[in-house]
Amino acid sequence: MEISASHSLKLSYRSKCEDLHGHNWIITVYCRSEELNADGMVVDFTHIKEAVMGRLDHRNLNDVLPFNPTAENIARWVCDQIPTCFKVEVRESKGNTVIYEKD
Repeated sequence: MEISASHSLKLSYRSKCEDLHGHNWIITVYCRSEELNADGMVVDFTHIKEAVMGRLDHRNLNDVLPFNPTAENIARWVCDQIPTCFKVEVRESKGNTVIYEKD
């Protein structure tokens, strides 16, 4: 899915990312289950979009997330929002991609 959102980072070193800026984030969610639910799905994509896009799209991530909104922290947060999720890929720009995977 793609969301448009802004953020500013609080880092231990001086960075231009401390200033408010935005991205068109590409978020890929990987889910798995040993069995499909009664509807024949692992999870309904609509529920994933509501949990992620519904809370983050067109927002300042510093205002809606209780942590420093790095791509890595966002990937972990997304993974935690979806019970069947085991991996999340977050791309904030071309060449800047992180992958968070549960153990």
